[in-house]
Amino acid sequence: MDNLETIGALAALAQATRLDTFRLLVSREPDGVPAGELARLMEVPQNTMSAHLAVLAHAGLAKGERQSRSIIYRANLARFHEVALFLLKDCCGGAHYCRSHAVLPCKGWLS
Repeated sequence: MDNLETIGALAALAQATRLDTFRLLVSREPDGVPAGELARLMEVPQNTMSAHLAVLAHAGLAKGERQSRSIIYRANLARFHEVALFLLKDCCGGAHYCRSHAVLPCKGWLS
């Protein structure tokens, strides 16, 4: 993880619909959500949701997997974890205390 990758991830989340979409994907882990359902839940047109998902995927924060005629999207929790750790790596003078306590893993965090 470097500055440019972190900026890309944060920029992808710096838009209300994308942030809400990412948070929804996180809440639906590990099952994921079909793209069409995401558009319906977020109350945006499917082509708009497709563009938002492309931005999240390009930043590495979401992954799409084709299942039959649907694409199921999931949050890439491992990537988000990398971003959070990068932001905290120099906290407390580089002590590992902040890194190990500020971002607590959940059951599917690194899958």
